[in-house]
Amino acid sequence: MSEEENSSIEHDENKLIAHRRDKLDEIRSKRQAFPNGFVREHTAGDLQQDFADKDKAELEQLARQATVAGRIIRMRGPFVVIQDDGETLQLYMNNKSFTGDAAEELKALDLGDIIGVQGEVFKTNQGELTVRVASFQLLTKSLRPLPDKYRGLTDTEMRYRQRYVDLIVNEESREIFRMRSRIVGFIRRYFESLGFMEVETPMMQIIPGGATARPFITHHNALDQDMYLRVAPELFLKRLVVGGFEKVFELNRNFRNEGLSTRHNPEFTMLEFYQAYARYQDLMDLTEDLFRRIAQEVVGTTTISYQGSTYDFANPFARMTVKQAITKHCDAAGDAVFASSKSIIEFANSQEVHFDEAWPKGKILMEIFEQKVEAQLDQPTFITEYPIEVSPLARRNEDDPEVTDRFELIIGGRELANGFSELNDPEDQAARFRAQVVQKESGDKEAMHYDEDYVTALEYGMPPTAGEGIGIDRLVMLFTDAPSIKDVLLFPHMRPLHDSD
Repeated sequence: MSEEENSSIEHDENKLIAHRRDKLDEIRSKRQAFPNGFVREHTAGDLQQDFADKDKAELEQLARQATVAGRIIRMRGPFVVIQDDGETLQLYMNNKSFTGDAAEELKALDLGDIIGVQGEVFKTNQGELTVRVASFQLLTKSLRPLPDKYRGLTDTEMRYRQRYVDLIVNEESREIFRMRSRIVGFIRRYFESLGFMEVETPMMQIIPGGATARPFITHHNALDQDMYLRVAPELFLKRLVVGGFEKVFELNRNFRNEGLSTRHNPEFTMLEFYQAYARYQDLMDLTEDLFRRIAQEVVGTTTISYQGSTYDFANPFARMTVKQAITKHCDAAGDAVFASSKSIIEFANSQEVHFDEAWPKGKILMEIFEQKVEAQLDQPTFITEYPIEVSPLARRNEDDPEVTDRFELIIGGRELANGFSELNDPEDQAARFRAQVVQKESGDKEAMHYDEDYVTALEYGMPPTAGEGIGIDRLVMLFTDAPSIKDVLLFPHMRPLHDSD
């Protein structure tokens, strides 16, 4: 759209807003402009449910009265359609039925206004459930016009910035967030049915831990101390396992000071859960069952489509190690590729992978995987045996000390879950924290801090434990076929608008 067209639209909208303000001023001169005494007795959904199976003659005989309220979303002659909580209901408002101030207010109604009405329920000749309005009250005057009813709010940027308008006019958006609520509710019930206890852990922390990520820094005035918004609740949840709560979960908000993309938002929701006396293989089985049950019981089918791909969660998920995945998708010539730092560097160069040769070989290996393999893993796949250099909290594999008992679940080329058998050796954990500190001092802003209290907790003894995190936002994207994380966040983080925009 040209700058001239934008300017014209803005000018027209300003005229409409000014006209509506004039109407509001007229209302204020006569009465309370935003009354709060209307008592709604029925909803559109109630009426649709109660009378959908009644024919025109039956409703006329019943002569049922209804008191409803909602936002005007369509007006065509005497027929007005209101919306309440996503449901719609047609009203018949014949101007010949009103006199005096009521007749004037009827003429002054606009799209977006919120009204309360009382009248008799009937069906039109076309079978449309309708309320014949005997009285009405303007409850809220809408000063801004709604988007064009045919085009809706099609500007993606504005849909995210003005979610309130998006939810008014786009049923698809409302359904995504209803689905999100159903998924989160199901997850809670699922874990409670397995004997897990839901807990809450601190969101402001003195030491950020539980993930290799760059934190947000805030300041506690009373303590005169910098603090961090949590990047993960992991270390606190494992403290609870030490304390004797053997099965815990948290649906938590995390904050990571990273860029914006279709997959990343600085504030996001995670499910994390920990189970004593479980191994990472147990959690892979649990995760597979959880995804299958969400598909069956929330979506209604085990077969879903996401951005052109089809996934049948009734099928077992594939499982392969990091090295197996690289070998398969990068045509690596056998185990010799992974034998040394030199061979891995040579292979990374041959694959045109971007990396720093000063990095340890496990970190370079993961760069190969993330840059060349991950996007190719479309169908649900558990990737296992992550290098120890990128897994500071995971248990070493007993057969190969260079890798850990860790997995990630990849679907559609993106990570949805990360879990592992937990490191419960306090001396090994302390050594890995020290290695993270060295990386941080070398310029790695995502490396972990040394958490002395967590090491102390492990010294009291944590039983063999497995834990996992699942990204709720990406999970909802998958089950709602949403292309961007912003589509499943009610209020996604947005870059600020500038005067020049």
